[in-house]
Amino acid sequence: METEFQRGFAGLVLDSIQADAESRLRAEIAFHEAQAAARRRHFAEHPEDLLVNDDAYLDHESWVRFAFDLLGEVSGKMVLDYGCGHGMASVVLARRRAEVVAFDLCGGYVAEAQQRAEANGVADRIAFVQAAGERLPFRAASFDRVWGHAVLHHLDLEPACNELVRVLKPGGWAVFCEPWGGNPLLRWARNHLHYPGKERSRDEKPLQAADLAVVRRHFREVQIVPQQFFGMLGRVWPGMPGRNLLHRWDRALLQRFPGLGRFSRYLVLSLRS
Repeated sequence: METEFQRGFAGLVLDSIQADAESRLRAEIAFHEAQAAARRRHFAEHPEDLLVNDDAYLDHESWVRFAFDLLGEVSGKMVLDYGCGHGMASVVLARRRAEVVAFDLCGGYVAEAQQRAEANGVADRIAFVQAAGERLPFRAASFDRVWGHAVLHHLDLEPACNELVRVLKPGGWAVFCEPWGGNPLLRWARNHLHYPGKERSRDEKPLQAADLAVVRRHFREVQIVPQQFFGMLGRVWPGMPGRNLLHRWDRALLQRFPGLGRFSRYLVLSLRS
């Protein structure tokens, strides 16, 4: 049964996608719908995999727990799960008593995220919307916090940042985790090596310096924290021994020598308008 909170977002489904139905968005939708279909078949046979362990999610990449902590206290806050994908973050946020709105461009992902919320008993705290990040179907100043993981690098950043600023409440902020494209060796590896989860859509690309300049033009305060230096070896060698130790070394190294951040794998961005 829909809650009053969820009914407030009913009907905000396809308008933004239809208005932006251009080649890039169509390609993004097709790529992710194919992945969503494969995942749907998997969950039909393994519904237990819809369950979310908070610690497992927060530690599935070395930067996620750190980035989540930057959101601060979310209980009672309106939080936008921006490009919600499979919906794990939405579940964790709802368990922390946030009022969550989760949107994604891919309808299959929205359906999976909703199924996951139901399986984890938090569906009453999450409203689901299918939308494009460049044209959000939400009123101005709707959200106290915005969370996004590996989504900005799929978007046209100029309109996406305009929309982010518009929907954030005064005093609110956004936290994003995004792949960084400044390391030439890593760029070569992304283009030539095969590793788990490498699949990419046609137009996505890691953030570059020019993308960060766009972000800085739109937000009053931009904090950027590089993530993973030696630890990125775990991407091509998932079972690498000593991986957690490398992540600890990375944190100390990048804090002491911030210039090495341009060779990192990921960035955590905290944005205030």
